[in-house]
Amino acid sequence: MSDWERFLHEVSWFLQPGESAAVGEAQPWTRGSIDDLPELSALLQSTTLTPVSVGSNAFELLAWGSPDDRRGWLCRPPRDVDGDSVSQTHKSFWKLCGGIVERFHEPATWWNNQNEVLTVDAARLGIADVLTDYAWLWEDAGLEVPINPDEYYAVAVEANGNLTLAHRDDGRLLLFAPDHAFTHVARLAGSPPYSLLTIDDVPDLATWIEVCAAAWRQHR
Repeated sequence: MSDWERFLHEVSWFLQPGESAAVGEAQPWTRGSIDDLPELSALLQSTTLTPVSVGSNAFELLAWGSPDDRRGWLCRPPRDVDGDSVSQTHKSFWKLCGGIVERFHEPATWWNNQNEVLTVDAARLGIADVLTDYAWLWEDAGLEVPINPDEYYAVAVEANGNLTLAHRDDGRLLLFAPDHAFTHVARLAGSPPYSLLTIDDVPDLATWIEVCAAAWRQHR
């Protein structure tokens, strides 16, 4: 069974009725690594890449593991980062991978249940508009939103609407999670429950990527 066949077996909803995919030849990873992301780099070095297109949408299936235990990500192609107002870590990531839209045979990580991870579509989400819509959370508690939303952008969008945010300059990481059952999180100072949170021991985007990549490497 090919990696693409395994992906469709586990993510059977990906192709809509009437859609078909053009699948290219599987090939080893040749794009190199990122010095500041060693766990991610080690994972990618073991990757097989299969180009896939569905209509006008281009994807890359990245997969790894033994022949009977494959797992991986369906990703957008690498992105030209010129002009993008995202953190340097994210720009480095985009040179190798345009972000994750589906996963198969995944371990438990901060990427579970996410519709978009490190994609352009996530980064273009209007954070200021989202926080304005939820300003009542702070108003009801007699507080004001403690961050400048223009300084942050979304690096992940959960299926239920929760967002993972990164600071555009230093990559500082926050969760905006009005609907969650997360553990190992804490309220950001000046925020009510179920609003802005920090993740224990995951202060920034680079750490978040590395923690998740390490779980994928160790998953058996």
